Amino acid sequence: MANQPLCFILMPFGKKPDATGRIVDFDAVYHELIAPAVTEAGLDVLRADAEMSGGIIHKPMFERLVLCEYAVADLTTANANVFYELGIRHAARPWSTVLLFAEGGRLPFDVAPLRAIPYRLSAEGKVEADDLPTARTALIDRLAAARRAAADVPLKDSPLYELLDDYPGLAHTKTDVFREQVRSSEERKAGIAAARGQGLDALRSVEASLGPLADTGSAVVIDLFLSYRAVSAWQPMVDLAGRMPRPLAETVMVQEQLGLALNRLGRGAEAEVVLKNLIEKRGPSSETYGILGRVYKDRWKAAVESGNKIKAAGLLNQAVETYLQGFEADWRDAYPGINAVTLMELKEPPDPRRQKLAPIVVYAVERRIAVGKPDYWDYATLLELAVLAKDQTAAEEAASNALARMRELWEGETTAGNLRLIRKTRERRGESLEWAVPLEQALDLAADVT
Repeated sequence: MANQPLCFILMPFGKKPDATGRIVDFDAVYHELIAPAVTEAGLDVLRADAEMSGGIIHKPMFERLVLCEYAVADLTTANANVFYELGIRHAARPWSTVLLFAEGGRLPFDVAPLRAIPYRLSAEGKVEADDLPTARTALIDRLAAARRAAADVPLKDSPLYELLDDYPGLAHTKTDVFREQVRSSEERKAGIAAARGQGLDALRSVEASLGPLADTGSAVVIDLFLSYRAVSAWQPMVDLAGRMPRPLAETVMVQEQLGLALNRLGRGAEAEVVLKNLIEKRGPSSETYGILGRVYKDRWKAAVESGNKIKAAGLLNQAVETYLQGFEADWRDAYPGINAVTLMELKEPPDPRRQKLAPIVVYAVERRIAVGKPDYWDYATLLELAVLAKDQTAAEEAASNALARMRELWEGETTAGNLRLIRKTRERRGESLEWAVPLEQALDLAADVT
């Protein structure tokens, strides 16, 4: 049919790996899912020429991004060109841009709240056959809704047009209001920082003064959320997450920290659900697996305390494997790696894999310290590694550096608990680590553990 509206397709070409190492066959995704759905929606499909995707975006690409009535963007692999093109599209068109992605991939923070259609991949990197009809129907329906909106009241899908009144013709008064909002946000963040040093009651007072969270800047809400974590106020964290606007509450960081808080409250089953759902929807990450590993670690400790040795052994294995998955998701993050090594040491007999893993963890944390701004966890990792290696001098130096960088009470409490587990395990084997006791005590004192 002639003169049908054009739908421009923003996506990579050929076969590309995603963040997890899966190979995605984008040409198959285009031919089996996107092109048939666009055609069935009554649109002419237009995909960029392969030579346009190699680097510089030329005039024809800008013309297609701006002039095509509709667009579909596949965000799988977080391809830089696709995201640049999506930004241009959102700046140029208030509506008619439909997003999709392969499940298991992790969307960047800025676009995670946007409504994107998920599809499942097969082992060959193509759309899973069982999921193809569902994904195709969802794409057809979304494009049909965009066409209806074109004839009626536009359904805005560009965050610029949706969130900024009068965009792109913003009046000078808007600039003045914006400046005032920035000033207010900075003042509120300063108030939260001051309240954090005063304790939980002061933070609660700040929260009460904020008013509706939907009208409060996201940075302020997140600052308050993490400030509750800093004073180990786990229930206020959970409560605040429940009151956040849904797009903010569903971000990776909030869901991860919600899982952390739930577990600290003894609600490990709920934490497990939150974290597993996050991995399923957004893909694996060292942070998510690290927190999930802590859930299983706490269950293991509870089983040990109750005398259930058989259950404890299974939970210890589960914790180790979960931490390993986290370390394998990002070798640069030593946190899940050191936890895997430590728990391997606690097994009876010790897991021999720890001897191969420990040097990799050492390298990861040393590189972080060398190229960046080291934080508490970097030196806490070196501390645990030194205790495991029975190196008193290195342990004392790492403890000093860790204590100097401790920001939140629960950090020292966590490390002291790990050192205690290592020492008691070694004592049961007839080994003495009495020199580590003062290090545990210093961490407990800094964490205000009585």
